[in-house]
Amino acid sequence: MIARGHLSVGRIVLAVLFIFAGLLHFLSPGQYLRIMPPFLPWPAALVAISGAAEILGGIGLLTARWRSPAAYGLILLLIAVYPANIYMAIEHSRFHGWAGQPWFHWVRLPLQFLLIAWVWRYTGPQARQWMAAKDVYI
Repeated sequence: MIARGHLSVGRIVLAVLFIFAGLLHFLSPGQYLRIMPPFLPWPAALVAISGAAEILGGIGLLTARWRSPAAYGLILLLIAVYPANIYMAIEHSRFHGWAGQPWFHWVRLPLQFLLIAWVWRYTGPQARQWMAAKDVYI
């Protein structure tokens, strides 16, 4: 089984990642609007809502009381935004640097599932026990 300290470090890193990503939704909404599938209504509102959810989820991961609900919420959010990731790959959304390369968009798709598994680790003790029994360390 993995040491408790590693769980804490991983949880803090994950929380910071979500808080930072959520803040980017407000600081640079254009990059998120570009990957919004056109069939979704109110793209600016959806970007703001998903950004706020990431910030709140990240903060929730840092608290004992809200850790499990925050983890479940982040999993739902990661599933909900997956169509935008697919749209980004199909439409080859243009970004600067390596994030603008078509290969990056396709590699990002399966990585979303690893991120979901990482978040799932913090849903509660049953998830951690199952992952430890399967030698899954995320």
